[in-house]
Amino acid sequence: MSQSFSMVANLKNIILVPTDFSEACLNAANQAISMAKLLNYEVVLLHVINSQTKAFLKDEDLPTEAIQHKITVLADDLSQLNKIDIDFIIREGSIFTTISDVAEKIGANLIFLGTHGKTGIQHLTGSFALKVISSSPVPVIVVQKRPFDKGYKDIILTVSSGLGPMEKTQWAIYISKQFNATIHIFVKGDANEEIKDAAEEIANYFDKNNIGYSYKEAERHSQFAKQTCDYATSINADMILLMTNPEKGLASFLLGNDDEEILFNSSQIPVMCLNPRRLNYELNI
Repeated sequence: MSQSFSMVANLKNIILVPTDFSEACLNAANQAISMAKLLNYEVVLLHVINSQTKAFLKDEDLPTEAIQHKITVLADDLSQLNKIDIDFIIREGSIFTTISDVAEKIGANLIFLGTHGKTGIQHLTGSFALKVISSSPVPVIVVQKRPFDKGYKDIILTVSSGLGPMEKTQWAIYISKQFNATIHIFVKGDANEEIKDAAEEIANYFDKNNIGYSYKEAERHSQFAKQTCDYATSINADMILLMTNPEKGLASFLLGNDDEEILFNSSQIPVMCLNPRRLNYELNI
């Protein structure tokens, strides 16, 4: 089953929000709407009908059409509350591949992904979210239940390797300009030359673009994820920028490494994930 309004194919600037109608996904939608209103983007909700959806419908003795009713009501309610047009898509498949497929098909610029425990129709928990992120062709902003409704004023940009410094830098500059935000460069302690060079390149680029930033090196090389989360919490950061590295292999990517600890930080700070091997966009800065 697939449902979308005809306008979807014609949109140029889109934020895609997968939803299983849970609190975390509603929070993701609200944050996506806040960003969309500022950037003049469109918001498209997506529900993927998978085996968990079908099990939910069977347990509740509901027809498949109940999903269309739920997402229609959600889109209408959010639209009226926020004075913004909101579209939706219903697609049958696997959330691991369908979300990225839909993002690519409609030309989405961003995905806001709400994650939670086993509370929604679908279990968009940590490992599930990581699989979605690793296949996404666009940046994914991972959102938990904590609301952030005042924009992104303080953003942590981690530098723990020489991987993709320009991708992170360009997005940091873009968000900084849109939200008048300060970027806080946080570098792995006792860094090697590659990491130091990447951090210096980022700082120089910020200088050239008149971006307000701070620079801090972690106290030690180990436990960088914990230090990042502690630093983000101490300055009341609104977002953490993270360059994921799925080339490590999915097993490594899922098993409690630094990426995962930052993504699902206990302070519930949103995390923008950039996948350097999948991104297919250009930013005009």
